[in-house]
Amino acid sequence: MPTYNVPVPGPDVFSALSSPVRRSLLELLGEQPQTVEELAGHFDMRRPSVSQHLRILKDSGLVREQRSGRHRVYRIDARPLREAADWLHPFERFWRERLNSLAELLDEDNA
Repeated sequence: MPTYNVPVPGPDVFSALSSPVRRSLLELLGEQPQTVEELAGHFDMRRPSVSQHLRILKDSGLVREQRSGRHRVYRIDARPLREAADWLHPFERFWRERLNSLAELLDEDNA
């Protein structure tokens, strides 16, 4: 596979995305900014556990935190996701080409 000049996202991004809970949090934050309390209402876990997941997302750069009075409002920061998508794009193209080749081979066998 050829070398590409796309910077590799930090390992924290992929590690953060490895958790289904954190992916769900990102989906919720993609809809609108929310507090920990609002986010915790979507899960069968206590608020401190949600806070731990949010900290991982924040440390990876996927989430930003803003104070609003006594509350902290979390919002998604999609830049690291874009970087990960850009880095993964050549692999997507690789697999698409492989699957197209397989489909052609199967079509030849059925003809």
